[in-house]
Amino acid sequence: MSAAPAAAPSVRGAEVGRRIGVGLMYGLWKPRVLGAWRVPAAGPVILAVNHSHNIDGPMVMGVAPRPTHFLIKKEAFVGPLDPFLLGIGQLKVDRTSVDRTAIMQALGVLENGGVLGIFPEGTRGEGDFASLRAGLAYFAVRSGAPIVPVAVLGSTERRGRLIKGLPPLRSRVDVVFGDPFEAVEGARSPGAGGGGRRTRKALDEATVRIQEQLTAHLENARRLTGR
Repeated sequence: MSAAPAAAPSVRGAEVGRRIGVGLMYGLWKPRVLGAWRVPAAGPVILAVNHSHNIDGPMVMGVAPRPTHFLIKKEAFVGPLDPFLLGIGQLKVDRTSVDRTAIMQALGVLENGGVLGIFPEGTRGEGDFASLRAGLAYFAVRSGAPIVPVAVLGSTERRGRLIKGLPPLRSRVDVVFGDPFEAVEGARSPGAGGGGRRTRKALDEATVRIQEQLTAHLENARRLTGR
């Protein structure tokens, strides 16, 4: 017998996660959010977030104007975090293989007009979008959803005194949302659905375009914030 399809991530759970994130992020640090109005108020959207610190995902989840379902590595789903992350609508992904369950869940989020959060670099690193994986291009081309670049700046500038692995308490962390763009130049309007070419060449071209857009946004965000 084939395995039963995985349950769709909870939209209500993601909204609960957003409210928890708001409380935690503003309680522990001083987020400065710029350009949140650029996130489309309705319809499918992909948030492409640079990733240099573990708080980047929770920070964006808390300050984004809409509840967001992030693709998160399965290694983070340990102990009580497993039911908690699943309960707030987050997606567990196995990065060591083609995780078809996670792929279908992520596409389902977009098909239902939701917000999918992705760290396009695949793992925590310099946070400069220098090395993109093809996953972001695949989801954008397949769904036709616009991409909103998000730059999180200041999470790695200094270490906290109480908890070395976190930014200093009450320090400022900037979250800058950019203008939405299409993975394929001249694509149909957002929300018109997928159906785009998914050949290797098309995905490679989309990845190059996405990287250019994300890098430009990061540079602009650094100028804007002085970081």
